[in-house]
Amino acid sequence: MIESMEQSVLLPESLGKALRAARKKKKMTQTQVGKIVGIEQHTVSKLEAGRIGVSLGTLFRVLSALELELVVRPRQKVVSGGDEW
Repeated sequence: MIESMEQSVLLPESLGKALRAARKKKKMTQTQVGKIVGIEQHTVSKLEAGRIGVSLGTLFRVLSALELELVVRPRQKVVSGGDEW
């Protein structure tokens, strides 16, 4: 059974939180994820912290390691709080 953990991501920080939650749900460490995709633990940490500077290739390899996918859809109209890009 596929369990949905779908969530809207509008900021690098919220993407990082989603990745961290998925990794912990799989009971994996940052080091384990890094070894699977060929990156250092500190790069996984940087991504989970929402710091900009991780390549798209790295992001997609981490998504794959966590068995996640990126879905792009039109943004719903939201009241701007100034936090979204």
